[in-house]
Parts: sequence; C-alpha cells; structure tokens
Amino acid sequence: MATQFPDDFKCPISLEIMSDPVILSSGHTFDRASIQRWLDAGHRTCPITNLPLPDQPSLIPNHALRSLISNYALVSPPKLQPNHQQHRREEESQPQALISTLTSPSSTIDSKLGSLDRLTLLSKRDSALRSKLTESGAAAAVLKCVGSDDPSLQEKALSLLLNLSLDDDNKVGLVAEGAIGRIVGALLGGAPSNCRAVAATVLTSLAVVEVNKATIGAYPYAIEALVSLLRDGKGRERKEAATALYAICSFPDNRRRAVQSGAVPILMRISDSGLERAVEVLGLLAKCKEGREEMERFNGCVRILVRVLKNGSSRGIQYSLLTLNSLCCFSDEIFHEARKEGVLDICMGLLDDDNEKIRRNASNLIQVLGRNHSN
Repeated sequence: MATQFPDDFKCPISLEIMSDPVILSSGHTFDRASIQRWLDAGHRTCPITNLPLPDQPSLIPNHALRSLISNYALVSPPKLQPNHQQHRREEESQPQALISTLTSPSSTIDSKLGSLDRLTLLSKRDSALRSKLTESGAAAAVLKCVGSDDPSLQEKALSLLLNLSLDDDNKVGLVAEGAIGRIVGALLGGAPSNCRAVAATVLTSLAVVEVNKATIGAYPYAIEALVSLLRDGKGRERKEAATALYAICSFPDNRRRAVQSGAVPILMRISDSGLERAVEVLGLLAKCKEGREEMERFNGCVRILVRVLKNGSSRGIQYSLLTLNSLCCFSDEIFHEARKEGVLDICMGLLDDDNEKIRRNASNLIQVLGRNHSN
C-alpha cells in the first residue's frame, strides 16, 4: 500500500508532493520548481491570494516542512493483506478500542505494538481521521508509550506522535498534554538512534506554531537535549537536531538559550564537516550578542565560513554571508580577518550569482567590508 501524504505536503500549483518547499512573502508555501516557473513566466502576484509581490520575490526554504515530508515517508504503515480489510473498517469506526489497548495495564507489548501499527495506518489516511484519533484520547495514550522503556514501543509511538502533530489544530493540544517532556525524555534517555531523530522531528513539527516555540525553548533541558544530539548523534540525528534548533531559534529568546547550552562550537565543528543546516542555525544565533561573542571566541570561525562560501550550496552560501555580515559589524577582529581571508573578493564574484538572496547578501557584506574599521 502506497504512503498517503497529507494535503499540506502538496504544492498548491502542481498538486504533487513538495521536494523543496519554499515560503513566498505572502506566507504560502510552494515547491521551489513550481513557484519559480510561475515567477519566470512574469507573474508578480501570489498564486493563492493574488496579492502583489516584490519585483524580486524571496523564496525562503521551509526546512521544517521539508523535514516532515522526508520523515513521514520513512514511517511506513503496516501492509494489509486482503483478509485484513474487515479489520481496517472496524478500526476506522472504533479507534477507542485500539487506544484502550495502549492504556490497559494488562496489555502485552505485542498487543500494544499491533495497536500502534494500526493507529499509525489510520493517522496516515487524512486529517479527519487524525482529528478523530485525537478526540478519542490517542494523544495521552501515545505519549505514555513514548515514555516506555521498550525501544520498539517507543519508536512506534514517536512515529505516531509525529503523524498526529502534522495538523495545526493538534500542535498546541499535544504540548498541553505534556508532549515536550516525553520528547525531551526520549532525547536524553538513551533511546535508539532512529527514535532520537524522530523525536527531534516532532519538536520541529510542534514549533511550526509560534506559541510553541517559546514553550519548547523554556522547557527544562529541551534545547540542551537538541544540542547534545548535535554533539553525539550521527548523520540523520544531527540533521534533525539542527532542523529543530533552526525552527525553535526563529523565536529570539531561544537564541540566547541555545548559545548558553553550548551550541556555537558544536555547530561550528559540524559546519566544517559539511552539515550546512548547522550554518543556517549559526545565521540565526549570530543575530544575538551572546552568539556573536561565542563565534568570535571560536578559533577558525572565519575560515570555516569562508570554506562554505567557496564550496557550499546556495543555502550554505546565503547563511554564511548572513553570519559574516553580523560578525563583521560586531567585531573589528573578525572584520580584519574576513578581509585577510579574501571575503571581499569572494563577495564580488557572487554579485553575478543566479540566486537573488546571495547577490543581495553579498552586496550588503561588500558594503560592510568597505568601511574603515579601527581598534
């Protein structure tokens, strides 16, 4: 059975699942290729609202949505044989029975795993079924399983929790039910690698709602848990942790918390190892004084950012420029080191880049580096 994606994962233009979702200034998200074709055709209005757009519209990567789409595809529902069709119809009409299995003290681990599989299948159908599951008390039952000591139960519960978190109506409710504490417990409690990656993705999903960003950031050890995952995790775990930090740190107060949790040196090191999502988080942390001070203290900060400028992808270059701009305005030492490392010449070469945001950020940094700085 093919995975059925929520409608929010589909581009409003192509109606296909988005591979590179970007946000237009109107606030709506489209697949990059589709909206770029719209703009290249000369349109300067939002395809949904018909409101006017700037002459050179910015396309902001929607990292949170991209991560959710990627992870949703990884959580495969159980395959149903033909003789299971009757069971499926019964489950759709009576989700309460499956939830009761999760909460009953007499239920075996195998029966709970089976219920989680079937609830996950239901949660993949559509938002109406997800709402029905939530109204039936699924959130509390699933969160209890997230806190289980059994790794397989925890992993399936986190996957189901991710599905339930996809609908905006559920995001605040899940936080109110205690989701953040359970997720942080999974991040810090020695859960398997895949569990930690999914747990970080759930935080990304919950952080789509602005009020949740503040709640997550203020929760004890939430940001520290993500920073620990950045430090100790492997490829996918680090990427999901960085994505969650990016989503959470778009709320200004959380930038200082991330810096105090030791994020900057870790982000610097993994930026140097090729994880460009880390550079994007640095771009946010460089907006606060504490972040800039930590970056200034990090030996090799400018050299790492210059390497991204020379070898990185468009997004990596964009955020490296933003970070250097913030740092050069803040620190005479970094200003002079950036000039010594040839950043001015690199920026001059980027003025002809195809990406409008790179051109604009390069131009801004040229203006900064052209000023006279003296100690």
